[in-house]
Amino acid sequence: MNPARRYAQICYSPVGDCAMLVELGAGIDDSLNETVLQLEAQILKLAIHGIEETTPAYNSLLLHYNPDIISFSALQETVSAIDLNQTGDLRQRYLWRVPVCYGGEFGQDLDSVANYHHLRPEDVIARHCAPRYRVYMIGFAPGFTYLGGLDSTLHTPRRENPRLQTPPGSISIGGMQALIAGVAMPSGWQLLGQTPVATYQPDRDPHFLIAPGDAVEFFAIEAAEFDSLKQAAERGEWVAERSELEVSQI
Repeated sequence: MNPARRYAQICYSPVGDCAMLVELGAGIDDSLNETVLQLEAQILKLAIHGIEETTPAYNSLLLHYNPDIISFSALQETVSAIDLNQTGDLRQRYLWRVPVCYGGEFGQDLDSVANYHHLRPEDVIARHCAPRYRVYMIGFAPGFTYLGGLDSTLHTPRRENPRLQTPPGSISIGGMQALIAGVAMPSGWQLLGQTPVATYQPDRDPHFLIAPGDAVEFFAIEAAEFDSLKQAAERGEWVAERSELEVSQI
């Protein structure tokens, strides 16, 4: 992947007739992603009439708007006037400690990932649990949590033959990224384990548990504990351990 870079000028592109893509740069980088979240915070603070939803990504922000209320050009003019050197009112960030049952029926690719890197499965688990990951964005499926900070010794190509179905709570890696899947879906990522944590639950408040800018740490559990925590999650309990992040920890 090419090194992350910030554009000299922000790019504004239409996405259909009711969304604007605001691109600040290219690549994956903590500071670039933080600027995206700062921009989102300042836009939300302005409460621009006509904006219906904001969706932050690695290096861009998608603005969903009502074209009957505000035009693309008017929205671009408003957003381009924002001073990115000023700090917006960011929401409280959280550190989530997420339990994972690794290997076996929970993580069918653990052994192959270990073989690929000439490691023991327990070494892969230890290295996967060691970092504090940054939540860059919530992806194309509900609760699909993209994480940065994977140990470089675990960078692994995706599977040549994607699975037609992986379970909700799948804990996987692909390339330099790690993820938590919120729902069952097809996937070509390398499946290391499964968490009982439901990052997305439509009948729970909040629907989405983890948000961009949060941090995640993983810890290993046994199958018996997974089953009891899974039952608790199905009752709407968070299961994951949450603590507040200070500004210096972001």
